[in-house]
This record gives sequence, structure tokens and C-alpha cells, in this order.
Amino acid sequence: MEAIERHLTANREEHLKQLTQLLSIPSISALSEHKPDVRKAAEFIRDALTKAGFDHAAIMETGGHPVVYADWLHVEGKPTVLVYGHYDVQPVDPLQLWKTPPFEPDIRDNQIFARGASDDKGPTFMHIKALESILQVEGELPVNIKFCIEGEEEVGSANLDSFLEAHKSQFAADLVLISDTTMLGPDQPSICYGLRGLAACQIDLQTANTDLHSGIYGGAVPNAIHALVELLVSLHSPDGTITVDGFYDGVAKLSEAEQKEYASLDHDDEAYRKSLGLPALHGEPGYTTLERLWARPTLEINGIYGGFQGEGTKTVIPNEAHAKITCRLVPNQDPKNILDKIEAHITKHTPEGATVTFTRADTGHPYLAPYDHPAIQLAADAYTHAYGIKAVFTRMGGSIPVVETFSQLFHIPVVLMGFGLNDENFHAPNEHFSLDNFDKGLRTLCYYYKHLANAL
Repeated sequence: MEAIERHLTANREEHLKQLTQLLSIPSISALSEHKPDVRKAAEFIRDALTKAGFDHAAIMETGGHPVVYADWLHVEGKPTVLVYGHYDVQPVDPLQLWKTPPFEPDIRDNQIFARGASDDKGPTFMHIKALESILQVEGELPVNIKFCIEGEEEVGSANLDSFLEAHKSQFAADLVLISDTTMLGPDQPSICYGLRGLAACQIDLQTANTDLHSGIYGGAVPNAIHALVELLVSLHSPDGTITVDGFYDGVAKLSEAEQKEYASLDHDDEAYRKSLGLPALHGEPGYTTLERLWARPTLEINGIYGGFQGEGTKTVIPNEAHAKITCRLVPNQDPKNILDKIEAHITKHTPEGATVTFTRADTGHPYLAPYDHPAIQLAADAYTHAYGIKAVFTRMGGSIPVVETFSQLFHIPVVLMGFGLNDENFHAPNEHFSLDNFDKGLRTLCYYYKHLANAL
């Protein structure tokens, strides 16, 4: 490891220069005008993999933006690792809130500011540089490697599942390694072993066939907004418990070991409350804040609209009202089944005088890995080597649907080794990535790759 780490130090400026070039490409997958830039980023990744010493580096077409593939398969009898990442980024608006242009990377206070720096170009690029460094120092890798770096993660990876199905043998591996999660803090490396799933839907409620004059009709006809509010209130009890019949059926309880691990993190509820500007926290009773965030399901109203929205007063009784809902799901919850139960609840509780259209949207399954798996335990050792601090094991409240895709398609463990921080403004103006975590993260990954063969 000493020779590899000396190599990393000697080549740090060159690595940062190359990362800056990648971050300069406005590969915004959601905006059609940036389609050429998305492909340019794919080409950059392909060329970087080729220069790093990987074979068969290629841009593979999908129904949307392409996937970049490369491999190095020269150690017979050793396991194969599939490295996943994404090169597409979020839109940058509101542009005026950026201190420096989002695609003109700027280093200040030992952080690099640019869209995609933390999510996910920086962490993805680190895998390329870590493996390149091992190759350059030792002439070979300790394990076989395949890359799957996509360009549609920020728009839901709509084409990835079918793409992987069609190329299943090409991407087959013994382990998937992903760096698209965060650490608990700058001095607290953490390994994410669980993700919540997702079930989204929209409620469109209608009463009369048009908006009505509130003076002429008021008191005699149903109001769509009143009806929608009544319907939405029925989804929760005042203490935050979800009241949809069967919503909690089969939800797995935290193990005693997990409860102890979470308690050891010493989460400060009061500091958390103050940081969010809240007068009080709120959630399902009987659980700690971390348990609510990581291991309990949710049903949230993300948006509600209807009626007159303009300045001043317009005396109408709205005939339409709409709400968007997402649920975060935990192990043993199936997105389709949950949406079935919500639809049944909506049908049962629709107020008199209203009709409802229920539309299903995005779904994703939850993922939970056994954190006593040797490959996951090795991740903790790797963080300890680079950071000098024992890593902790956490779940994450968010969703990465591709994790469940890899798990179901290949039936192999997925290891999530993140290096970003929650306050690095990914998806927001002034996104940035800590160069301290860039340096330590490279050492973490090199250690992990060097010892991984013994853990599989």
C-alpha cells in the first residue's frame, strides 16, 4: 500500500486536473439541449478508462443516454467486481445563487465547487483513478473489474433495467461496488447497508364540471380543495402513524445489533431540530429519529394544488384539486402492493360529491444487505485505514433503485462506499466535494480493492 499511496500523492494534481475537465462538461440528462454534452461526458469517461489501462472501453447505446462499459479480466480464479456510477448531473437553476459558474470548477477552502462534484462524477472518477494507480504501481489488479457508468441516473434510470437484462452476461459479477451515498460527517466514515424503496402516485380530485361562483353556489355544492384536504388528512393519525390498512404489514423490525449501532451514533435531536429551523420534530411514535429516517416507512404529500393561485382574490369554488404523494419503503414492502393499498384507501375515503383519479408513478424496491458480510466488513477496515477512525454502519433514508436491480438481477451483494457529505449541496446551487475526502477516499478504495479477493 505504501507505494500506491506515494503514487497517489505524486499524481494528485494531475488527477484533480482530469476531474476538473470532467466537471466542466454540462452533462444535464434532464434537458434535451444538453444531449450532446451528456454524450461528451460519456466519451470522456470512455477515454479515461482506456488511458487507465482498461480493456473494451465502449459507449453502449440504450433507449436514452448511453452506458459506458470497460473491463479488466486478467486474474483467473479471482472474483469480479462491477463498479457502478453515473456521469449525468442535475440542472443548475437557480443559476444566480451560484458563487462561481457551475461548470467552471473552482477550488476554495480545500473543496471543489461544480455541478456533479459530489453527485456523482467525483466519487465515480475516484474509482477509475484508484484502480489506475494500482495498475501503474503493480502492473496488475488484485481482482477482475467491470464498469457500468450510466447517463440517466438523475432522470430515474428509465432504460437501465432493460439494458442490463439484455446484457446480463456481459455485466455479471460477484460484487457490485457503488460510491453514490454519503458519510455521516467529515470525520465519521460510514457504510450504508440499506436503502428505502419508493412508491409514488398522484391524486386528481374533481367535483363540478367547472369552477363555480362562491356567492351564487357557495353552501350548496362540494369544494374540491375541501374534499382533497379531508381525503389527505385520512392518511395519517395526528401522531404521524400511517392509517392506510395493511401499510405496515410485514415490516421487518430492527435487530438488537442494529438498535445498538444506531444508539452508539449519539444522534443529537435538539441540534437536528435547530438546524432545520423547526419548533419540534414529528414522526411515528415509539422510534428514534434515526430509526424513523432509515428503518421505518413513510407516506409524504409532496405537492398540493388547485383553485386560484394568483394575486388578490377570486371568489370561486374550485372544481379540481391535486396532490402528489411518495412513500419511502423498507424491507418486506412491495411498491405495487403499497400502491394497491393506498388506492383502496383513497376509494374508501373519497368524500361525497367528489370523484378521484389515482395515477401510479415511480417505484423502487428497498434494499438491505447483511452488514456482517465479509465484503462489507472489509469496507469498514478500508475506511479505518485511510481515516484513522472506525467506520459505522448505517442505512439511508433515500432510494437508489439500481441497487435493488443489481441485487435481483445478479443475486450478489452490493457494497455502498460513499465519500460525499450531506451538506455538499448536491442537487442545489454551489455543489461541492471535499478534497480531503477525495484524498482519503482514494486511499480507502485502493485498500479495499487490494484486500477484496480474500473477502469473497
